[in-house]
Amino acid sequence: MKKVIIYSTRICPFCVRAKNFFNKKDIPYQDIMVDQDPEQLKIMMDKSQRQSVPQIFIGDYHVGGFDDLIEHDMDGKLDKLLEE
Repeated sequence: MKKVIIYSTRICPFCVRAKNFFNKKDIPYQDIMVDQDPEQLKIMMDKSQRQSVPQIFIGDYHVGGFDDLIEHDMDGKLDKLLEE
């Protein structure tokens, strides 16, 4: 399975939803809290060209935010993205 990274903050409800989504599907992820690390915020913005959270990456692929994640899942694209 490809590595999943979620850039998030402590107060973001969509971040919580994204993490709950991955937890329910037993998909491990790395949670990078950008509100606690300004350097990681800069990295997230450089990689995603966005300032909002969550920003979700599967391998090198930028999924986007929570709504994008759900759309990928509903379209059947998520499972393919997770495969190595």
